[in-house]
Amino acid sequence: MKLAVVGGGSTYTPELADGIGRLLPDVEELVLVDPDPGRLAVVGPLAARIMAAHGHPARVRWTGSLDDGADGASAILIQLRVGGQAARQRDETWPLDCGCVGQETTGAGGFAKALRTVPIVLDLAERAMRQASPACYLVDFTNPVGIVTRALLSAGHRAVGLCNVAIGFQRHFAALLGVQAASVSLGHVGLNHLTWERTAVVDGTDVLPKLLAEHLTDIAPRTGMPADFVGELAMVPSYYLRYYYAHDQVVSSQRGAVTRAGEVARLEAELLRLYADPALDRKPAQLAKRGGAWYSEAAVDLIASLTGDRRDIQVVNTRNDGTLPFLPADAVIEVPCVIGSGGAVPVPVDPVEPLLRGLIGHVYAYEELALDAAVRGGRDRVYRALLAHPLVGQAEVAQCLTDRLLAENAAFLPWT
Repeated sequence: MKLAVVGGGSTYTPELADGIGRLLPDVEELVLVDPDPGRLAVVGPLAARIMAAHGHPARVRWTGSLDDGADGASAILIQLRVGGQAARQRDETWPLDCGCVGQETTGAGGFAKALRTVPIVLDLAERAMRQASPACYLVDFTNPVGIVTRALLSAGHRAVGLCNVAIGFQRHFAALLGVQAASVSLGHVGLNHLTWERTAVVDGTDVLPKLLAEHLTDIAPRTGMPADFVGELAMVPSYYLRYYYAHDQVVSSQRGAVTRAGEVARLEAELLRLYADPALDRKPAQLAKRGGAWYSEAAVDLIASLTGDRRDIQVVNTRNDGTLPFLPADAVIEVPCVIGSGGAVPVPVDPVEPLLRGLIGHVYAYEELALDAAVRGGRDRVYRALLAHPLVGQAEVAQCLTDRLLAENAAFLPWT
């Protein structure tokens, strides 16, 4: 199997190389593709050393040529950030001037990222899939995952979106229960970065009530919300739900605070210095601070099942196709799916409570408009998408955000 990583110069890549080296013996060639030769010169050799340290025989190489990297690939993983951390820094700050949360995947900042990202990913995918194996899958780890994955699927590509929220909760719950992670099945439902764990089944029994009763103070901090709120909700919301359930408090805390983008930029500089050490042949401990916990395990499991037809169950982003009957068939949802060579097929989902259903439907309507704006451009489409977003929803605020978004991203949006 040949595996290509678009955005292979990312500081995440050693995490992925570690996972492949430990868990994916069928990979014969790993190619890192990135337009930044300086990054590749540092990240590429470290990835090769990590694989070799695990005794993995795969050939590891790096290139600036997408055609070369994608040629004959069985799977292509997309992990890129258009505009880098500088664009993320802007996404996390200018929405605050309009009274809205500044975040790279949620709200106006997340929309700006979608506008920058979707056209680039669609172009890369079209070029890559002309070179790849006919059975090749695109695995999207690029945020906003739901919108980007829907763009790829709508363009006719074989694509599955990947997020590490579900695997993070699975591992955490398993540790609290003292059981193997594979024995915990999550009732995970929603859209990317808008999800809840409604159940956690072990040996046929839902143990989520037990977890909330006995470990609420351990679980709540991972949601960013108070324990009493999580307990009353009687399910576990993802960390990104705090931007909805505690929007005004988050905005207040963000004003004048150091942004996550600033923290990550400093961490990336430190990581790249460490990566340059020719004696380093394992992922450094500092990488855990970068985010993306369990990313390698999730990515390896998904690739192994897509290429090996394992037909196991994993939480991914894929077409709705009636799974959530209140959304269109072509909506992209994040739920447990059976993964095989035919792609990701959602498992049946219990009827969704109105509390969740209303917010999911509202955010999906925004995502539909956001994708249209990303593909076709236009100030009016940007404004309508922002007006539809539940974190905006006011005409004057939407106008403010539209003006700022277009000004901050003019260099990335040729139609402005």
